[in-house]
Amino acid sequence: MVVLVSEQYSKAAQGAAQSSWMQMWGLNTYLYGPKDDLKHRLLWREVYSAEEEAQLKALVCEAESRGLTFVYALSPGQDIVFSSSCDLTLLKRKLRQVSDLGCQAFALLFDDIDHSMCQSDTEAFSSFAHAQVTVANEIFRFLGEPPVFLFCPTEYCSSLCTPCVSKSPYMLTIGEDLLPGISVIWTGNKVISRELSAESLAEVQAVLQRPPLIWDNLHANDYDSRRVFLGPFKGRPPGLRAHLRGLLLNPNCEFEANFIPLHTLGSWYKEVKEEGKGDEEAYSVERALSAALQDWMKELSLPLQPGRQVRPTDLKPSTLSVKSKSSDSSDNQHGAQPKCPITSSQSTGALTSDEIPADPVASQDLKAGENQVSKSSSHEKSSRRGLCSGRAPLSEAQVRLLVGLYYLPHEHGPPARNLLQDLTWLKANCHCVSVNGSGKKALPQKVEDWRARVGRFLAVCDDVALLHSAVVNSINRAVLYDLYPYIWDLRNTLLVAKAFICWLEGRILSEGSPLGSWKNCFHWCGASSGAELHGVEAEPWVFKGGLSGEVQMLLPVGTSSELFSHPPPLFPTSRLYNIRPFQQKDKVELYRMVFQLHQRGKGSQDAAISHPDFIGDRQELLSSISQPPYKMFLYCSIHASI
Repeated sequence: MVVLVSEQYSKAAQGAAQSSWMQMWGLNTYLYGPKDDLKHRLLWREVYSAEEEAQLKALVCEAESRGLTFVYALSPGQDIVFSSSCDLTLLKRKLRQVSDLGCQAFALLFDDIDHSMCQSDTEAFSSFAHAQVTVANEIFRFLGEPPVFLFCPTEYCSSLCTPCVSKSPYMLTIGEDLLPGISVIWTGNKVISRELSAESLAEVQAVLQRPPLIWDNLHANDYDSRRVFLGPFKGRPPGLRAHLRGLLLNPNCEFEANFIPLHTLGSWYKEVKEEGKGDEEAYSVERALSAALQDWMKELSLPLQPGRQVRPTDLKPSTLSVKSKSSDSSDNQHGAQPKCPITSSQSTGALTSDEIPADPVASQDLKAGENQVSKSSSHEKSSRRGLCSGRAPLSEAQVRLLVGLYYLPHEHGPPARNLLQDLTWLKANCHCVSVNGSGKKALPQKVEDWRARVGRFLAVCDDVALLHSAVVNSINRAVLYDLYPYIWDLRNTLLVAKAFICWLEGRILSEGSPLGSWKNCFHWCGASSGAELHGVEAEPWVFKGGLSGEVQMLLPVGTSSELFSHPPPLFPTSRLYNIRPFQQKDKVELYRMVFQLHQRGKGSQDAAISHPDFIGDRQELLSSISQPPYKMFLYCSIHASI
């Protein structure tokens, strides 16, 4: 059994699309347990209404028509009284209702609940495990001992077992007392396991007295609103088959983000089923990812609306003989020309001549100066006029970049890895080019290395900006609405990082000012990435934010975390802002804006009219912008919505 856990989708349209994908890639089971179905967990005692019955029956019939086993999951553990005959009757009534809709496979979940029992349960059962096993066995018999009946224990991974897997009284009770026809769900060493090994599964199998069924959270992202996982299924060698009863994949919350995870899972399952192959034909992550990317490119070219209102024709999966491109080729493709947002004829006053382009067409060397920036901006506007005549799919280079930026919970893809390495190195070696250095002249080679890294780092930032525009203008609007919040977040974070790097080279402050010292600036910065800080064995939710969060850790933002908390607009838009180093000539414009805001609130009859700078001085703007640990300027550069 290789299945998909539907913890997010209860709508028939997405369920049908998902069933189509599963049938296409050889997966065979669909487990229903969506968080937006309150009667799955919180209101588990309540039966479904006639309308809800119709929707659920449509999913059951859709799965059956595709040759998939539909598993209905129920989570009563939060408040069930195990010794209550009333609760047991309500549980049976609920599952009987679902059974009458044609469902013949079930799952009873007791995950993520408190181990404590009420007084009546304590008097009726010898242990928490005994209470769960008693209810599970009775429900299993009540349903006629169906061929597929799953049980999720409260200790569902090694890290939750006390004191360990082999000595856990809870696990030993489950293994001894649970009826043999019931499969037990397991997530591995962790809730989100980086890898699964045959040795660890053999230990679990011995304790449970049956092979476990893996509930794989590799691509689940419901614990972090800033992360999505587009990478391939990996870290689970096909040789695990002998120790498994099946495998479930818990997907991303966003439906469209699951194309590559499910596609590569299908490739993995194909290798698991086919025995007798040589090592050269075993499951290859690179080969499977390459094939999935080719098929996703076709999907991205379809004019789908949110909710997949226009269904694609079945795609013929690419053969796994497609050779994967090297990481170098996926990291260095900066020549793509996506569609860009429409520019506005309005500008932001005197600041326009010094803008860092919002979506530059090519990366620029920092020594090029304002003239080159101005030329690039003109070229950019010209390119936009040609690119924005209609919507288009993303290029292959952009899709590879997208996957590399949002890869897997325990590892970044090559583009994200290189970006973090370059930012860390540039910050550590900025003394080579700073006018506020130690006074010693840096070696020319060191300066060249710094500038080369700057060019590479800014090129990736520019590629992400182009990717943002391409996604906003993509023909596939279903993918846009699912992925836009993540790309919006990363693009805005990289704007700050880009401005910071530009400031590192061109910052002019006197070392005589304590606030202007480099040491004072960098004590605000993080010293390491999230993985280094918490260790590779930590659960991914320990450090939130993914790539955006790790970039943020390397910036001297101090308490200015609001720079990174700007939520995406309700509707995807190309209205963007830029961030660049503050310049003294900006003081005039800044004071003017503060004065205008003051006038709007106070009216024209105000003593400050004769002294317009008084308002800015009263707000201490001059002191706050003349000697800060670091200073940036944020402005809006494009005014156009999609």
